[in-house]
Amino acid sequence: MTDAVKPPKKPRGKARLLDNKCIACGARCQSACPVDAIQMNDAGEPIIDASRCIGCVKCVKVCPVQALEMAFTPEELRILQELAASSAGAEPSEEDAEEAALKKKLSAYTGVWVFVEQTEGEAAKVSWELLGKGKELAQARKCPLCAVVMGDGVEKLCAQAFGYGAEKVYLMDAPVLRHYRTEAYQKSLCALVEKYKPEVILMGATGLGRDLAGVVATVMATGLTADCTGLSIDDKGNLMQTRPAFGGNIMATIVCDKFRPQMSTVRPHVMPMPDFDPQAKGEVVREPVRVAEEQVLVKVLDILMDGGGSKVDIAGAEFIVSGGRGMMAKENFSMLEELAQVLGGVVGASRSAVDAGWMPPDRQVGQTGKTVRPKVYIACGISGAIQHLVGMQDSDVVIAINRDPEAPIFEVASYGIVGDLFKIIPALTNKLRALKAARSKA
Repeated sequence: MTDAVKPPKKPRGKARLLDNKCIACGARCQSACPVDAIQMNDAGEPIIDASRCIGCVKCVKVCPVQALEMAFTPEELRILQELAASSAGAEPSEEDAEEAALKKKLSAYTGVWVFVEQTEGEAAKVSWELLGKGKELAQARKCPLCAVVMGDGVEKLCAQAFGYGAEKVYLMDAPVLRHYRTEAYQKSLCALVEKYKPEVILMGATGLGRDLAGVVATVMATGLTADCTGLSIDDKGNLMQTRPAFGGNIMATIVCDKFRPQMSTVRPHVMPMPDFDPQAKGEVVREPVRVAEEQVLVKVLDILMDGGGSKVDIAGAEFIVSGGRGMMAKENFSMLEELAQVLGGVVGASRSAVDAGWMPPDRQVGQTGKTVRPKVYIACGISGAIQHLVGMQDSDVVIAINRDPEAPIFEVASYGIVGDLFKIIPALTNKLRALKAARSKA
């Protein structure tokens, strides 16, 4: 009797990084590797130890941009070809049970939701900005765009939501939701999510939005990406969430491909404001609020407006004159005040100027400050670190004044002036004053 010839074992190969494909998404491949065969370099790219790789393919599956592949030796490729030839005409193998279960779980979720933040019945503008971006995402997913309106006596916001692009509004209107309190809003929103199962939820990266998004993501056991600057849909239908990482030195794209809903917060003025259509209509779905006042431990006794309304909101300004380390001293910001006054704008600052005590923190523009989208942004003595560029690069017109012709700020500037800002700014101010005076006489 002769022994049966065993078929060759299917080669597993070794993981390999493709050139110029990695986006430094945050070491997803490293965390997925069960044998610690992957380490990350300073650029956030994987270094694969082929001697330890077991070919489990887990790192390849989690990569959001297919920057990893399985590499095979010539002998392994020959074996794969033989196996493919011998299995020709055979029944196709069944789908991996784990993968099938994941697909079934994710298929239950559909729709893009935007949480409409409101205070005393007035909606935050970032909510309408998110409806504009949400419409793009919903079209890419071929699903409805919905808004969530919560509060007391806030039904009027439904019509505004329709005007900015929402097809459906989930309305929760009750006295217990009059003032924002984490517990009441979290329980109400989580009940909505459990009932209707959206695949994407967008919120503004405000104090309220950051608080609510964090607790909802925790309760729903899903992922949350904060302070996104870009949102898109990949070819697998996942939400690609781009945000600054490593102190703003790189832009990381994060994907939540195994959990739903996918949640993101976005700063005000990062996304463009969509056009408003006063004739737009949609469906209002009224949902009961099952949270009783006695169940909420926190009570609102009084509301104090920040700074008594005296602070300047640079995020909403149309003209901003910002100063950086090149201004040399606090007293030199007076010339920026004069220029801003002529333009009808406000004065901003880079982080270095704020850290030096030359300007208050509420005037800081950048990743750790405020994101702005003015019509005109004048950067005076600002070199243009990536942290600052993240906060102002979407301005309509950027004018940079710097004595260093190699300063990074010139790469994003619409107009650049290389020279001494202590001569240029007063000359510019005087010229604008003369033009305004001539126009008023005419």
